[in-house]
Amino acid sequence: MTAQFPAVLPTYNRTPLAFRRGEGAWLIEESGTRYLDFTSGIAVNALGHAHPALVQALTEQAQALWHVSNLYDIPAQAKLAEALVEHTFADTAFFTNSGTEAAELAIKMVRKYWFDAGVDRPTILTFEGAFHGRSTGAIAAAGSEKMTKGFGPLMPGFKTLPWGDHDALHAALDETVAAVMIEPVQGEGGIRPLPDQCLKGLRDLCDQTGALLVLDEVQCGMGRTGKLFAHEWAGITPDIMMVAKGIGGGFPLGAVLATARAASGMGAGTHGSTYGGNPLACAVGAKVVEIITAPGFLDDVRAKAGLLRQRLEGLVASHPDIFDSVRGTGLMLGLKCRGTNLDMVKAAQAQQLLTVPAADNVIRLLPPLTVTDADIAEAVNRLGRAASSLA
Repeated sequence: MTAQFPAVLPTYNRTPLAFRRGEGAWLIEESGTRYLDFTSGIAVNALGHAHPALVQALTEQAQALWHVSNLYDIPAQAKLAEALVEHTFADTAFFTNSGTEAAELAIKMVRKYWFDAGVDRPTILTFEGAFHGRSTGAIAAAGSEKMTKGFGPLMPGFKTLPWGDHDALHAALDETVAAVMIEPVQGEGGIRPLPDQCLKGLRDLCDQTGALLVLDEVQCGMGRTGKLFAHEWAGITPDIMMVAKGIGGGFPLGAVLATARAASGMGAGTHGSTYGGNPLACAVGAKVVEIITAPGFLDDVRAKAGLLRQRLEGLVASHPDIFDSVRGTGLMLGLKCRGTNLDMVKAAQAQQLLTVPAADNVIRLLPPLTVTDADIAEAVNRLGRAASSLA
């Protein structure tokens, strides 16, 4: 071993905190200090930490069967796929272990669709500020220098457009375009929702030109916006969709959902995953979907989101020298800061509140969907104290 080089590859700029236990929206550090967690593992722990129903589902499956590979039928996988098909636009699902793996399959599915059609449509349109993962295909799709520098040559076939530039989109979206790939709400890009009318217009443009519409709902999906998936607010459906993060409630799980038409080229041998759709992950994922789609659950998410938004608007009004505005939707909200957002993240952490930085000088607030009114009030109080400490 080379002296002084860390045993864990140093690709993360970690905060020096180590947590030993979680309860709902709270994390307990090794010293016993309790932190209010408004990161949810970056929108992963959708039902909070150690949700009893998820613990039970995982424990029961772990005592029976962990892994067999996709050489065999996996009943838990079929159950989860059927639930997703029932509650979404999709006809079919493929299970991965992460969002970036879902992005890779979505790209392959687009390519195979047009190959089988015998049509040369080489370009996938993406947008500035996007984040689709850190694999070679995903960074090529996003195209930002921050993610791609030093990792060339990049996978060809992507064209990145400015966010919100309708003229650029209309000019680029022609019969050479295979697909448009977009997040209905950008997360890493600074909590930037695509307006409903724009998503509707994008669906219309894809229909007019024949391009496939690929939605990345890895961060904004699974109830985060108050609907099961964010695109439902616009009343449209995609052809292909990437899902991950919240679908496993903390267990590594992702999926690609697709219509039968978009997935028509993906026969036996065209794709695979050793771990994807394993019994453990799917048992937990099925329970997550069951809970989130239960009557009243998303109504409650929308009520909590309204309360949090109202409190944050009051916070911005009280600290106009610190905060510029509130942005986002549902329980995927951001505070745009006037100073450096990292200063606010650190100040909040000093108040035992955990937040996530994003682009455009924004801090993300991503509480579990099960957050209580008391937790929301406490979080905003702590943000207020953090803002006062920076004033």
